[in-house]
Amino acid sequence: MLVKPTCYASPRLVGRGCSQKGGHGVYAVAAIRRGELLVVFAGSAIERSDLAGLPPDRRRLLLQVEEDMYLLSEIEGWADWVNHCCEPNAGLRGQVSLVAMRDIEPGEEICYDYSMSDGSPYDGFDCRCGAAGCRRRVSGDDWMKEELWERYRGYFSPYLWDRIERMRSSRAAAALRAQRPAQHRRRRRRAAAAAAGR
Repeated sequence: MLVKPTCYASPRLVGRGCSQKGGHGVYAVAAIRRGELLVVFAGSAIERSDLAGLPPDRRRLLLQVEEDMYLLSEIEGWADWVNHCCEPNAGLRGQVSLVAMRDIEPGEEICYDYSMSDGSPYDGFDCRCGAAGCRRRVSGDDWMKEELWERYRGYFSPYLWDRIERMRSSRAAAALRAQRPAQHRRRRRRAAAAAAGR
């Protein structure tokens, strides 16, 4: 019996060697339209407290799907080889589906920005994506970069988008609180000036 990989990869994709990026990559073998399903990640649910016990060759098969939850692909396949890129052509739809963010030509490598899914420091690394806008270092804090929020709107994992919305609300509330003392000072000056003019 043939053993199938844990994660699904579209038949329009192929995995092959890519020595510059961790040994493997995933490439389009046919034209792919924007929004088309590329990969569905799957695996065993792993809690954050269990990450330290995983060897590095297993940690690279993790996908963070919630605040303290990860999926660990059990049987490696092409879908596990999707590399990071700071200028990606794919993004998340929901927690586990990877879709094309734009039309993709045959031969192009399928890449997504790990900031769309990673919100903890379990897998930081020096980036070698080669994109003009490369951040040089990928970390579990990259989701906090405001310039990525609009660029990847609709492609973040839902738990990260919730974090972003909370952060935006918190910043807006702090800005409002910072404006209040200045508004009160202006009102007091106007009141004092009005009283002096009487």
